[in-house]
Amino acid sequence: MGVYVSESVRTHPRHFLVQYLEESFSLWVYIWTLTFGGRQSLPNEYRIQMTSISSPLSINSNGYTILLGYYPDLNIFAGFDCKQHSTFTTGSPSIQININAIHNALQNGLAFMTKDNQEIAIAIRSDQFLNYVLNAQILHQYGSDTTTLNLLTKAAQSEEIKPQDIESLTVERKKLVTNVSRYARTANFRQQVLNAYENRCAVTRTQLKLVDAAHILPVVAQNSSDHVSNGIALSPTMHRAYDNCLIYLDENYQMKLNDDKANELIAHHLHGGLEQLKHLLDQAIHLPADRNQRPNLQFIREANKYRRISGYY
Repeated sequence: MGVYVSESVRTHPRHFLVQYLEESFSLWVYIWTLTFGGRQSLPNEYRIQMTSISSPLSINSNGYTILLGYYPDLNIFAGFDCKQHSTFTTGSPSIQININAIHNALQNGLAFMTKDNQEIAIAIRSDQFLNYVLNAQILHQYGSDTTTLNLLTKAAQSEEIKPQDIESLTVERKKLVTNVSRYARTANFRQQVLNAYENRCAVTRTQLKLVDAAHILPVVAQNSSDHVSNGIALSPTMHRAYDNCLIYLDENYQMKLNDDKANELIAHHLHGGLEQLKHLLDQAIHLPADRNQRPNLQFIREANKYRRISGYY
């Protein structure tokens, strides 16, 4: 979730406060619309014009700063190296990206382009935006290395990255490839699960763009999977209740109260709202129309055993 905190919508950089999982951070964004570069000899060149700012760029010392173009026709962003473009001559400097990278990002989530000056420009699908924000600095720093770039491209396409593929990389580059791979799989999983459940919480049946994609068997569990059948769409409150073992899914596709966890809350006088929660349970959840996308019973059993639900271990 992001909150816009700048006083004016015309301000550069635009200031946001972002909350992701349990972390919150400050984000500064420089952004202009991507337009055709204007040269007939370079029909694929698109650019941003850095207007209404002066050199050097202000950099966020307590968070992240990113420099972007935006291609509204496809809802794709272009990320440029903020450090490389922090100083510039007077006027309205332009920064370019090949439109083919934009098209590739629409398919793969992230797409990388090495420019003539060895700068790495990165096209970013909107579901990969946070991935880019958190890794922008090292993506631009290490993306010019051919081996790393090839692995990042595979990772962005959710292709399997084997341990031997990254064993020769430095620790920081291994971490970068692993992070990009993880975020790509997460984004792909999230989209598949939300589509399967019609962006509707399986328990409350609400939409309102307030729905998460949750793993039934947690990611850290041995046999977990990013297949849609190991996913369920839940509102943030239900997601939290599920992850904290207050509720669980049974093999009849009903969400149940975990009495052991409920009794703990009662003992600590933290059970406010428990009765309201109970009214939403013990009934069939909203399921995907496609039976192949419905929760896999084996994942349900393993998840309940992993979470130590009574009767499953």
